[in-house]
Amino acid sequence: MKLTRQGKVKDVYEVDFHTLEFVFSDKISVFDRIIPSLIPNKGESLCRSSAFWFQVGRSFGIKTHFKELIPPNRMRVQKVDVLDYADTTRKSTNYLIPLEVICRHYVAGSLWDRLNNGEMKPSKLGFKSGKKVKYGDKLPEPFIEFTTKLEKVDRPLTKREALKIAGLSQSEYRGIVEATLSMDEKIAEEVEKRDLIHVDGKKEYAFDEARELMIVDTFGTSDEDRWWDWDSYSEGEFVELSKESVRQHYRQIGYHDRLIEARRRGKPEPKMPALPAGKIEEISGLYIDMFERITGESYR
Repeated sequence: MKLTRQGKVKDVYEVDFHTLEFVFSDKISVFDRIIPSLIPNKGESLCRSSAFWFQVGRSFGIKTHFKELIPPNRMRVQKVDVLDYADTTRKSTNYLIPLEVICRHYVAGSLWDRLNNGEMKPSKLGFKSGKKVKYGDKLPEPFIEFTTKLEKVDRPLTKREALKIAGLSQSEYRGIVEATLSMDEKIAEEVEKRDLIHVDGKKEYAFDEARELMIVDTFGTSDEDRWWDWDSYSEGEFVELSKESVRQHYRQIGYHDRLIEARRRGKPEPKMPALPAGKIEEISGLYIDMFERITGESYR
């Protein structure tokens, strides 16, 4: 097999003209930076979690690029082209749509930051005028945003920008939104059985040879999505059961502030420190536990 791309957390190999193989590593990244630490069992847990959701999606009619799971940490998928923005048109076929689709169901993460600094108005999220929004509030309706996929740092997009760079029609844009909402509804139904809350998550899409929409890459894992424990949430506590706990570690030690400031000033980004041994063990256990809670399957 030929290595075609090394991503932040997985390597992509070409099996044949129509097939790629994803190899999920134990690397971990936050803030678009790779952490100089490996998390044992992470790759396998993400691979198996994503394969689970691809099969759930297919069961209710969502087309996917998934072909087969090769235990413990490999997955074969349909190959699509990666096109430059200038080469993407409404007649293009079999290509990766260069967008990340973020669907939020609760006030958390960067959405909370934007509400706090006034960048986002509560009314845009469907809250009534005068509503004092708190961290952890359930949104009146799901809130979907689009960002870039193929740029070094993800960039938020307006609807017009998303349509243009992805070569989408209005109806295809709506199709992406509808598929995302349908998939998230199934995710919420499934994990609710195991006392999990699906807070938010991202998805990626492509068009096949007939320009039919299909969900691709990975989703519904502890990397792409945010999860809370239902019992803790009902008592007013937000227990992060995802990679968010790693982000919080780097915020607490001040690295995130230094990184954002360097990016804002166009300066070299500061070197990312490794995770402490105890944190690595904690995060490894989290990935295993979350695989079991997300899928209902035993890790071993």
